[in-house]
Amino acid sequence: MMVGYMRVSTDNDRQVLDLQRDALLAAGVDERHLFEDRASGSRGDRSGLSKALAFLKPGDCMVVWKLDRLGRSLPHLLTTVTDLKVRGIAFRSLTEQMDTTTPQGEFLFHVFGALAQFERSLIQERVQAGLAAARRRGRRGGRPVAIDEEKLAAITAALEGGATKAAVCRTFGIKRSTLIDTLARIGWSAGSKPQEE
Repeated sequence: MMVGYMRVSTDNDRQVLDLQRDALLAAGVDERHLFEDRASGSRGDRSGLSKALAFLKPGDCMVVWKLDRLGRSLPHLLTTVTDLKVRGIAFRSLTEQMDTTTPQGEFLFHVFGALAQFERSLIQERVQAGLAAARRRGRRGGRPVAIDEEKLAAITAALEGGATKAAVCRTFGIKRSTLIDTLARIGWSAGSKPQEE
């Protein structure tokens, strides 16, 4: 059985929705097996797609008018199609003439997978190069330090002197979670644990 999925970005895209519907019906999808979403492709909460994926059974074929109707991005598209394949469900895109039941369609899918992996590698390379360049300029990546060294020294001295964490937070104007995270990060421990509130 063929199951069709359609997506338009807004409620005003009636013409595009009709174009998709006509193409899917012409390809042999039954009107009763059409699912649709009216949402941006970048949104993850697409109920029509979720219903279509839940409706599909092994041996079925999911059909879309165009690849960009299904995936928010190339990695998302590949993940979705891979999940279908694992479940024994074929995939067809009418515009790109991709059909995973044919050797050519399977090859094209693997090419897309290689491109997605290449894209991920390039992103990782750029991030690492950016971090290395920042370190050479004396900048450190990550979140800014919440408590500077001078204040931290005063805080640990107060805690070692018997002050409670609640009192330290009030005195130094910091959140309890920030204090606890900072103490954990520096591995702070006192010979005798400071008294808790």
